[in-house]
Amino acid sequence: MGNHVLVIEDEPNIVEAIQFILMRDGWDVSTLSDGGLAEDTIRSRRPDVVILDVMLPGRSGLEILAALRADAATVSLPVLMLTAKGQGRDRAEAERMGASRFMSKPFSNTEILASVRALAGV
Repeated sequence: MGNHVLVIEDEPNIVEAIQFILMRDGWDVSTLSDGGLAEDTIRSRRPDVVILDVMLPGRSGLEILAALRADAATVSLPVLMLTAKGQGRDRAEAERMGASRFMSKPFSNTEILASVRALAGV
């Protein structure tokens, strides 16, 4: 059973909410707010699930997703993409690139927890 989630999100309130929800459920949660550091952080921390915002400083979530799917070591890593309401084009592009699941912001506590559990197979 996997239990490490890496949250790559630059909005502090969203990071805090996700971290609280998951840690309360027993998950180990790491966070990152800069897309430019994402690939190295994923390789070094080896999370079981990545929660990835589409719009990030440094590098977009879509660029990060493309790099993850192009690398044999991370091609099957579960990635939950966070999109703001109204970002239909980004969502379609992320789906084409192989995102495991999507969630629009704002989201409910139950929704985020259920998605992470499903992606981790627990």
